[in-house]
Parts: sequence; structure tokens; C-alpha cells
Amino acid sequence: MIDINYIRENPEKVKKGIEAKQLDPKRVDEVLELDKKRRELLSEIETLRADRNRVAKEQDKEKGKEIKTKLQKLEPELAKIEKEYKEKLYQIPNLPADDVKTGKDESENEVIREWGEKKKSSAKDYLELGEDLDIIDIKRAAKVSGSRFGYLKGDGALLELALVQLAMEFLVKEGFTPVIPPSFIKRESMRGMGYLEHGGEEDMYVFEKDDLVLVGTSEQSIGPMHMDEVLEEKNLPKRYVSFSPCFRREAGSYGKDTKGILRVHQFDKVEMFSFTKPGDSEKEHEYLLSLEEKFFQALEIPYQVVKMCSGDLGAPAAKKYDLEAWMPGQGKYVEVTSTSNATDFQARRLNIKYQDKGETKFVHTLNGTAFAIGRTIIAIIENYQQKDGSILIPDVLQKWVGKEKITK
Repeated sequence: MIDINYIRENPEKVKKGIEAKQLDPKRVDEVLELDKKRRELLSEIETLRADRNRVAKEQDKEKGKEIKTKLQKLEPELAKIEKEYKEKLYQIPNLPADDVKTGKDESENEVIREWGEKKKSSAKDYLELGEDLDIIDIKRAAKVSGSRFGYLKGDGALLELALVQLAMEFLVKEGFTPVIPPSFIKRESMRGMGYLEHGGEEDMYVFEKDDLVLVGTSEQSIGPMHMDEVLEEKNLPKRYVSFSPCFRREAGSYGKDTKGILRVHQFDKVEMFSFTKPGDSEKEHEYLLSLEEKFFQALEIPYQVVKMCSGDLGAPAAKKYDLEAWMPGQGKYVEVTSTSNATDFQARRLNIKYQDKGETKFVHTLNGTAFAIGRTIIAIIENYQQKDGSILIPDVLQKWVGKEKITK
């Protein structure tokens, strides 16, 4: 949520930012109109309440009844306008950071650097290799659960656990607190994170009777941990690393990556999340990106870092980077991690503050993926496959997998 005072003072700048995210700027005028009505009505009600207190002391019953009648009419009207105002305000996304390129969609994103030497396209893609080695089973998963599901078996399952161990061990040493969060969160918590608006709910599994939503990415259950809290400045930045399953309907990807485990309804993730002071969030964002790069450098998987243009940011993010791993079996880079700076957008919606010299201010929130497990396993299989159909285990994972190579 954007500070209403900022919107009042900078309506054209806010409109420009909304337009850059490919959304309708008229939302600003709608919010300001409701804000004006709300403030006028609130002022009238506060005046009547003060008059009511005064006439009560004067014991003027007739005047008191008159004021009561007016309040009974105006207070429900204010409640209605407040609700509409909040809904409209929540429709305004976070504004792109000043250094974000204005662009329509992913085609205008910028590659800012590459790392590693790309291997030539391999003879087999990950699914063919995974099925040959019996570490990925989508046929039985389809029989049990339907399309867009998969089993990781044997050394495939051990690879997942090894990636989790690698991330957790490294990040705990970096000062992150490990968390296993709930996979269900309240709809209001999801709204606070800024993912329900702009069609986001269409890609979620929503349980109406329970008012619960399955998380589509791990940070959605970490951000609300501290809602309605005031954090101590000395504890900032406050960093968490979570491991959790994630769930997506993939409603907007019909016919896209339908086979395999690249785009599925359920997948596991190791996610980083930071609460920082506003002045530190830009530096923290670069730090999270550097950690993501260290993980893929440790795995010795070539990648490129992509900076998102305004039209590919999503509602909560002011700035976002993707890390795309080279997939030789597919002959292209594929997104495997991302990291976003949501500035104070989520903190305002969730009411998360910190003490600064006796004054409370909103924190900034950031998230970054350590590993999206399924996609990282795909990258390992395709980059480490051998001519005989076996797959070498990256050196950094061998102590957890317990071997150097996956063979039949």
C-alpha cells in the first residue's frame, strides 16, 4: 500500500508509475475522490461528536436527539466509504524504483551479467534422462494426481534434500533464522502481501469455507509473521530462510511446459526474507542477489542475471532481479530464482514498523529465492549429464547425496 499522503502530493508521479506497470492510472483519481469524501465526512462526524458531548453537559435533550439522528445516518455512510476507499487504495501497486527501465513486458527486461561457460545443447533433456534413471516419475504422478505433478524418487529425492541442506547450512552461517512456515495462510494475510489484486487470486488454491489460501511462494507466509508488530531497530535487518511446499494453479499457462516438472502445481522452495530499515533496503537487495549467485556458482551452473522492466515487476515489487540458469537440454536460459524489493508496500498493508529514535516507522521487506528445488534439479541434470546417460553430482552436494554419480 502506498502512503495516501504521497498520493495526494504526487498524483501525476503515481499515475506515471502505475502506467509503467501496465495498469490503469485512473485508479489514482478514484482513490483521491474517495479520500476527499472520507475526510469531509469524518470531519463532519467529529464535529457532531464534539457537539454531542457539549450538549450532554448542557443537558439539552432535544439537541442531543437531533445530533444522534444525524450520526446514525452519517456513521454507516462513512463505514461504507472507508471500505470502498481501502479497496481502491489496495488496487494501486507499488511504484517502480527510479532505476527500473520502463517497459511493457518480459521482452524488454535487461540482462545485466552472465556467469560461467555454457555447454552445448545436450542429446537429452532432463525429463528423458530423469525417467531413464528412474529419479523423476510423471506418469505415476499423473495417474495419482493429474497433470502438472511429479514424483522425485531415489537419488532425485536425495538431490532435493541436499539442496535444502546446502542452502540452510550456508544461510544460517550468514545469520538467517531457519523457519518451516505454514502452507495455508488467511486471505487477509495474502492481501497484506499484495498478491490478491490484479488477477493474482486466479492462480491460487483458495478454500472459501475456511478463509484460507495455499501459498504460491514461500515468502507469502513469512512476511505476515510480524504483522501488527513494532520491531527493535537493533534487530534489523531481520532475516529468515524458509523451506516449504508451494502451490499454483498455473491458470495463465495453459499449454505451456505441460510435461515434466518445470511448471507444476506443487513444488518446494528455499526462500530468503528480510525486514530492514528503509535506508538499507537497496543494499540488502543486492546482498540477496549476491547470495543467489553464490549458490549457482557453488553448483557450477552457468547463469545470467536479468533486471525486470516495469511491466514485468508484479504489484508488490519496486525492483526485481531474476537469475536464469542455462539449460543445455533446452538450449536456453530458464528462470530459477528471483529477488524483489517491496520497499514499505507490504509493511504498510501488514502494519509492520520499527522504533527509530522514539518514532515508529514502516520497515522495508525483501525476498529472494535460494532454490526453487525442481528447476534447480533440472539445471543439474542437464548440465551434469554424461554421454553414457549418467549424471554427475555437483561436488558441493556429494556429502549429502552420498555418491559422485547417478547411474542406472
